[in-house]
Amino acid sequence: MKKKVLLTGISGFVGQHCAVELLKQGYKVKGSIRKLSKEQEVRRGIAKVVDAKDNLEFCKLDLLNDAGWEQAMRDCDFVLHVASPFVIAQPKDENELIKPAVDGTLRALKFAQKTGVKKVVLTSSTVAMAGDKKVNHLNEDSWTDAKNDKVSAYIKSKTMAEKAAWDFYSNQTGPNKIQLTVVNPGPIYGPTLTGNLSGASMEMIKKVITGKMPMLPNSNYVMSDVRDIAKIHVEALGNLKSEGRRLIVSSAKPHSFVSVAQILKDGGYDKASPKTAPSLMVKFMSLFNSEMKGMLPFVDALVSADISPAMEIFKWRPIPFEKTILDTAVSIEEHL
Repeated sequence: MKKKVLLTGISGFVGQHCAVELLKQGYKVKGSIRKLSKEQEVRRGIAKVVDAKDNLEFCKLDLLNDAGWEQAMRDCDFVLHVASPFVIAQPKDENELIKPAVDGTLRALKFAQKTGVKKVVLTSSTVAMAGDKKVNHLNEDSWTDAKNDKVSAYIKSKTMAEKAAWDFYSNQTGPNKIQLTVVNPGPIYGPTLTGNLSGASMEMIKKVITGKMPMLPNSNYVMSDVRDIAKIHVEALGNLKSEGRRLIVSSAKPHSFVSVAQILKDGGYDKASPKTAPSLMVKFMSLFNSEMKGMLPFVDALVSADISPAMEIFKWRPIPFEKTILDTAVSIEEHL
């Protein structure tokens, strides 16, 4: 009998690719979305890559509401908790991001345990590891200080949600103990399946290839390919060595936003401009622009990572960065 996975946030960028990988590997998938009106768009995107046959169904779940969670998990063996609010722009009230991230994570874990789910794989982020430091080499023990005043609402939300997950995992009692693996990607690129270009990474590449971003912030950060992220999420379900681990799935060395523009220019996207924006200018603009304010943690950053645990556990090698960026641009062009 095929194993079934509840995949929260299937309509998101990572969620869609996780669904594809799950279906390719023979799992049944129950995808959660906030609005059932999105079902057909997601089905069409997934169908471009894999024939779901009768192995894909949908349910409606809200990160801030208990309704439907227990019922959704009753017939599932595993949970991939990918859903989390993500905006670069700094909201007026940080709880707009923090509350759904933390409460949604705890809701997924609580009902997984209650219904006898074997394992949860949670999507976190490298910002939960490096968010309060400009220069850093990340490993499994790296944590952002969420109490630091300079930490943005998004970074705080990812850090607090992951901490809440590990606290839940460590304090389990009774017979129904769930296993947990956490995947920590950097900024995520890769091809879009549905043509939704509203994510921060997609929006940036779109602006670069259309010439609407003449300069880019000075930032050097580990980057991720959505296909790698999806692959590791799914591989972790059956991999005992991944249990109780937080695994960085990104490039080992940092890449700059300017190098992204250079790859695109070299790849024939003539409007791409590999020029660095003066950091003082970005900081000044952040006083008036909430998107720029959300970018401040990445300005002048130099962040590398130890990805050897993920490489060893999954016998994995990251997709080359140039391929990631060019595949992203090709898929965006198809939907412009």
